[in-house]
Amino acid sequence: MPSFLEISPDKLNRLIGTPGAPAIVDVRTEEDFALDPRLVPGSIRRTHADVTSWADSIDADAVVVVCQRGAKLSHGVAAYLRHAGIDAESLEGGFEAWIAGGLAVPEAKLPRRDAQGRTVWVTRSRPKIDRIACPWLIRRFVDPDAVFLFVPTSEVLAVGDRFEAVPFDIEGVFWSHRGELCTFDVMIEEFGLASAPLLHLARIVRAADTARLDLAPEASGLLAASLGLSRMYSDDLEQLEAGMLLYDAFYRWCRDATEETHNWPSPKKGA
Repeated sequence: MPSFLEISPDKLNRLIGTPGAPAIVDVRTEEDFALDPRLVPGSIRRTHADVTSWADSIDADAVVVVCQRGAKLSHGVAAYLRHAGIDAESLEGGFEAWIAGGLAVPEAKLPRRDAQGRTVWVTRSRPKIDRIACPWLIRRFVDPDAVFLFVPTSEVLAVGDRFEAVPFDIEGVFWSHRGELCTFDVMIEEFGLASAPLLHLARIVRAADTARLDLAPEASGLLAASLGLSRMYSDDLEQLEAGMLLYDAFYRWCRDATEETHNWPSPKKGA
């Protein structure tokens, strides 16, 4: 059982992917990281020795610190962060405990980060489904600070080249449709995020994005809501922010509420 200065892997797993998830900081040594160069979803790498120089840059209400075994490095960094006024906990058992039952993102799959430590992505403007679903997945499970550039279709590759942004959901690039799979499917597979709830959500996204609504009964609702948002917002980034809530809701339904039904009028007491 974790102490009041620790969080269990199970509890952290329930928070990851939700709007209220803590920032996750991986402080494993280079030697330990080389043994398994994967990351707890959504985490960033920092060195424990430099904690006093980067502690003030953490923009989060709560932080979970991860080291190899949940011992001196994570507890020491968490203590420094608490000294800086940040609510910080150590991951119980560290990365070794996490990988025993949790998802992990291969570091080699992550794009090069910019000077601010953010991944930068570029895609076609006027997003509908895949180009909202993919940024949601990235921000919730890969890089909470990811930057998304929406540009004319004809300029996606050139902007990617000039601004070192990774193109996605456009023909001829790595992060795009593959056969019957949409880009959201591909990202789940490549980032090692194949949990049951995300795979369920992926089927809904694929059905709505590829006009195969028979694949999932919920796809019609996602399509309708997505097209409605595209009519409500002329600014793609504002639409993305609104779409984040939509996908938060669909994810929580896939994870927690698929067995729940709703009827009206409600059954009378004692009936």
